[in-house]
Amino acid sequence: MTHRFATPASPRFAATALLATLLTAGCMQKNEAPEAEEKEETAIPVEVTGLERGDVAALYTGTASLETDADAVVVAKVGGEVVELLVEEGDRVTEGQVLARLDGDRLRLEMERARANLRKLEQEYNRNVTLFERGLVSSGAFEDLKFELEALRAVYQLAQLEHDYTQIRAPIDGVVAERHIKLGNTITANSPAFRVTALDPLIAYLHIPEREFRRLEPGQAAELRLDAIPGRRFAARVERVSPVVDPMTGTFKVTMEVPDPDGQLKPGMFGRFNIVWDSRSNVLLVPRVAIVDDDVSDSVFVIVNGKVERRPVITGYASGDRVEIVEGLEGDEEIVVVGQSGLRDGSRVEVVRRAPSRLAGDAL
Repeated sequence: MTHRFATPASPRFAATALLATLLTAGCMQKNEAPEAEEKEETAIPVEVTGLERGDVAALYTGTASLETDADAVVVAKVGGEVVELLVEEGDRVTEGQVLARLDGDRLRLEMERARANLRKLEQEYNRNVTLFERGLVSSGAFEDLKFELEALRAVYQLAQLEHDYTQIRAPIDGVVAERHIKLGNTITANSPAFRVTALDPLIAYLHIPEREFRRLEPGQAAELRLDAIPGRRFAARVERVSPVVDPMTGTFKVTMEVPDPDGQLKPGMFGRFNIVWDSRSNVLLVPRVAIVDDDVSDSVFVIVNGKVERRPVITGYASGDRVEIVEGLEGDEEIVVVGQSGLRDGSRVEVVRRAPSRLAGDAL
């Protein structure tokens, strides 16, 4: 029997070899494609900014409502009919200013009677001085006359004072907050007539944790921002610091003073106080958003030859949107402020915007 075998030159063997070659080449191309893609790393778009130098302050922030430093209820010191009202609610008054007058005819007549009796006795006393010098009046009678004159003089002064009390006066500088009397009312002694409130300066009481005790002291500057007047800042200062800590709350009381010469502030307004307890000048500052906090340390991403380098930093004081850098940067770096959430050390980046460094401004 004769057998036939396929030789390398046969068409069937050539087709099989060609197919195997193509499949092998295709598999190699598929395996090499990911390696090429890995080599072409996509640049991450970021925004960067330069660093700046400026002043920074250490602050304690607390909230409180404004109150009046002095508030007085003005009472009538004598009784009588209200015959004249000289002020209304909202009027500014000064200490000693007359707010209202009472009918004082009876007290005026009593004062005039006391004055007449005093003048009569003064004349008699003057005559007795000459007689006493001549020895015509005993020293006992002369002394009795002298004491009687002093008593009458006191009676007259008391009558003067009672008559003056018919003019109801402001005990302090301030604003008339309330008027309790009306024209024609007959009031008795010690009846409330007005309430005068001192609006300049206003005060506020902050209750501060004891760990801040050594940082705060009278005279420190502060800034006040109010919910009722957004966008405005008002100067304030630490007026008093309580020397004791409340054992129930672990806080101590700080009294803030807020000058208000223009009368824009009102008692009861709620505000936030920023107390400056320390400040530093010409320090290195970065935007707060550039700081990456991983719960272990702070760091920033620095641009180096188209890539980022994660630099650990030590931060100091923070004011507003800026943070002091104590260690970790020289000052001439560009740091990432937008896009750092997707970065890792060595990532390739594309700078899409360079934010200009702000000039140093208000540290608060």
